Amino acid sequence: MEVRKVKQSNEINKMAVMPVDKLMLNMGIPMILSMALQAVYNIVDSAFVSNMKGNGEAALNALTLAFPAKMLMVAIGIGTGVGTNALLAKSLGQRNREKASRVAGNGVFLGAVIYVVFLLFGIFGVKGYIATQTSNQEIYDMAVQYLTICCCISMGIVFFSVFEKLLQATGRSMYSTIAQIAGAVVNIILDPILIYGLLGAPELGVAGAAYATVIGQIVSMLLGLTFHLKFNKEVDNALKYKKPSGHIIMEIYAIGLPAIIAQALMSVMTYALNVFFVRNGENVVTAYGLYYKIQQFVLFCAFGLRDAITPIVSFNYGMKDQKRVKDGIKYGMLDTLIVMIAGLLLIEIFANPLSEIFGLSGETQSLCIEAMRIVSISFIFAGMNIAYQGIYQALDSGIQSLVISLLRQMVIILPLAYIFSNIAIANSSLIWLIWLAFPITEIVSAAVAYVLMKRIHQKKLTGMEE
Repeated sequence: MEVRKVKQSNEINKMAVMPVDKLMLNMGIPMILSMALQAVYNIVDSAFVSNMKGNGEAALNALTLAFPAKMLMVAIGIGTGVGTNALLAKSLGQRNREKASRVAGNGVFLGAVIYVVFLLFGIFGVKGYIATQTSNQEIYDMAVQYLTICCCISMGIVFFSVFEKLLQATGRSMYSTIAQIAGAVVNIILDPILIYGLLGAPELGVAGAAYATVIGQIVSMLLGLTFHLKFNKEVDNALKYKKPSGHIIMEIYAIGLPAIIAQALMSVMTYALNVFFVRNGENVVTAYGLYYKIQQFVLFCAFGLRDAITPIVSFNYGMKDQKRVKDGIKYGMLDTLIVMIAGLLLIEIFANPLSEIFGLSGETQSLCIEAMRIVSISFIFAGMNIAYQGIYQALDSGIQSLVISLLRQMVIILPLAYIFSNIAIANSSLIWLIWLAFPITEIVSAAVAYVLMKRIHQKKLTGMEE
């Protein structure tokens, strides 16, 4: 029994004593790999669907229309997880086991509530939602079929979002990565089998893509639950800790609500851009949807680092260790910058071959390549914004995180995209202008984020113990 206590203490202390540059890599690399693979299987999913015989491009368009609702589902799950993550890490830094256990239990309770909401949307809301984006019956039918399955069997993605953050908050990001990778691999294996009807399976088309996705998510959820119960000994998992506590839930969402809104704004932005761009042609919507999934490979790496920055800074902020908090900010920003430069070079160099794997028509492929070359300019500034938002959340400054999200995903991008889309309608040779809205938005948002960070630093860290 004594040996177990010592082992647990050592595992907790990693967040407090390991050099921050090494700790950032120790936690960040598994998260980057996890998020990158998540993006890869989104791309592979689209590649399999787009190569369906006869209606592949229409199927890809259908997935693009369903994507904002899927993003909203992920937004609420991840945002709840972010709040649970930061509050749990802070409670552990304060050595408050009772509160840590209640935070973890309430996170699981909230996951159940979120699943019920999306189950109801899958049953009653999907048809009306898809109808607002297209009048093409073939695309409508495929989008409704795909999204209904993803919503009604969404327990995997919702609960994994919670268990993933519980593992990350205790410094066990490797286990969340294993769970994420396992689900992604299952998804990739099942995609061609269920979409094309291989190995004796029925040919299900876009429904097969949806079933492959939800089965992979359930695998990740089950592994995440197993790892949480087995390794997160810093928290107690008794049923009493899952009893909803208004105070704990308010604390979770005081941190997590801005993250939910930030992620939900991505859904709103994508939905609005689909509506804007369809006026320029369905091929523009398809090109945007495809580019969006390709860029996720880079942006998800930044999200992985953000998910390392938040618990590291939050834990040491709870311990009131100024030097480690500052180191967490410094190394988090530096590592994010390196990753985003690498992503920029990757997209610029491989734009053509990346677009060729989806079997697109010539015009749609050209639009996709154009989008990749222009929008990737924004990666460095987008990385800064994502890292700053993780830091804000760790320092109990969720409102500032929300401000940056509003700028990036609504206040700047939507008016610019609407204006540039109208210009392109009047003059089709200027269609490239619509992609320029993205780098302009990220550059302006990064300037605001830097100013907000200076104010937070002065307010939260000045006078904290070295």
